[in-house]
Amino acid sequence: MPQTRPLAVVAEDEILLRMETADLLDRLGFEVLEAGTAAAALRYFEQGEDIALLHTDVQMPGGQSGVDLAHEVARRWPSVAVIVCSGTPPREVPPVPERSHFLSKPCIESVVRKALRALDVAHAPLT
Repeated sequence: MPQTRPLAVVAEDEILLRMETADLLDRLGFEVLEAGTAAAALRYFEQGEDIALLHTDVQMPGGQSGVDLAHEVARRWPSVAVIVCSGTPPREVPPVPERSHFLSKPCIESVVRKALRALDVAHAPLT
């Protein structure tokens, strides 16, 4: 069966925050894959899925931060839009990739919508 909604990967180690973000993106019209580590998120990309969006936290377990993940995805899959979200003050977060948007937690729906519009995520139903 062909995919009818754009696909997003949520990389967040805190299970409740990951579930909340996945629910938010689902309400915004995305099919969502969830990952608790950067390595798990990369596996989705490496499986050849047609992923439109990566939504990642900055602090991730396993040796690779969300910013590292964002840069790797931007380098290897340049068409993927990236949202980096953190409770860390923006001035303390390393630079994020060019085709990305930094959001401070909590990531509320209206702010995520604006970021998706700014990133021009293909086929994202943002009505």
